[in-house]
Amino acid sequence: MACFLGISRRTLSDWKRGKFLLPLRVARKLCKQSGHPFPKHAIIEPQFWYTKKAAKIGGTAVLKKYGVVGGNSDERRKQWQRWWDTKGKYQRHSILERQSFRKPRITGHLAEFFGIMLGDGGMSKFQFRITLHHKDDLEFSKYVVRLIQSLFGIRPSIYHRVKMSVNDIAVSRIGLVEYLSSLGLPIGNKTKQSFNIPTWIMERDSLSRACVRGLVDTDGCVVIHKYRVSGKCYVYKKLEFTSASCPLVVSVKKIMEKNGLHPRMTRSGKGIYLDRKSDVAQYIRVFGSHNPKHLIRYKQ
Repeated sequence: MACFLGISRRTLSDWKRGKFLLPLRVARKLCKQSGHPFPKHAIIEPQFWYTKKAAKIGGTAVLKKYGVVGGNSDERRKQWQRWWDTKGKYQRHSILERQSFRKPRITGHLAEFFGIMLGDGGMSKFQFRITLHHKDDLEFSKYVVRLIQSLFGIRPSIYHRVKMSVNDIAVSRIGLVEYLSSLGLPIGNKTKQSFNIPTWIMERDSLSRACVRGLVDTDGCVVIHKYRVSGKCYVYKKLEFTSASCPLVVSVKKIMEKNGLHPRMTRSGKGIYLDRKSDVAQYIRVFGSHNPKHLIRYKQ
């Protein structure tokens, strides 16, 4: 039902238990979908009906705390600072405490996670998230969730964005973000920072292959190339990888060449192709893939 209404399950739960009123448009949509008539005795409140009530509650709280409504804002700020210095900062509260996470060993799984993040991931100061198509990458999303759990001991949250047809796999941990940043994942806009594969991954062949696997599983695709010569139709598979970061594309090209492949870089410098049939087969054999979408398309 939450997906049908384009809302989170938390919002649906709040409506159900009466924490918030149900919007009129939603009530009508549910009635239409279920085939039930709109309730005759439903009370429809006017827009912003709650402001008077909220203002009264807020005014009472201010009066109780400061003894006056309105007054001098500078004085209120000084009183708050006095409270914070003497009591506030010494009080423990769960919302202010950092949540724990498990620091993984440097393995191929961590390098593959970095590849996935460099492909379809992003980090803010408070969380990281990986955005994947909700249908085409559904099985791969399940693998990513299991990978995150095994690495950091955290069950990620999944948010479905209906309008964009994607799922966001997100983990909110300030400490984890700082840890990943210290290992080379960029915080903020990746493209502006010309992001690249971290040095600790490039220095080891097993880690670099795992990282490329994560990159191609997110920002790569199997391309079916068709052409006709002398009336005969020829069909073969290519492997394509693209990225907005030219340094990253160069690094992927070097890793592929180091493993005996012959990648061709596009003129823009933001993509590479494996044109040879033998190269595509060797990539699948040496690097592998955990994205069923790629494997199915390759085997078809």
